[in-house]
Amino acid sequence: MPKFVVERDMPGVGALGPGELRGASQKSNEVLDGMGPQIQWVESYVTGDKIYCIYIAPDEEAIKEHSRRSGFPANRISKVVRRIDPTTAEA
Repeated sequence: MPKFVVERDMPGVGALGPGELRGASQKSNEVLDGMGPQIQWVESYVTGDKIYCIYIAPDEEAIKEHSRRSGFPANRISKVVRRIDPTTAEA
């Protein structure tokens, strides 16, 4: 199943405390539970004003639906076409 990187513009998100981030995570998980197993949240990276989320989903529309239901923006959705890491240099 395809993997996606979702860029969410969320001004000030990097200043949120653990409780606020926990609440956002709980909301996301509630929505995912309602959508079924076809979409999975892998992990997210929080920066000053953005969150970058990694999802496994059948298509971009599933990501958009999660965004609509959760209320979290999905400003840019990019399908991952390849993965590289330091070991790629050894091939």
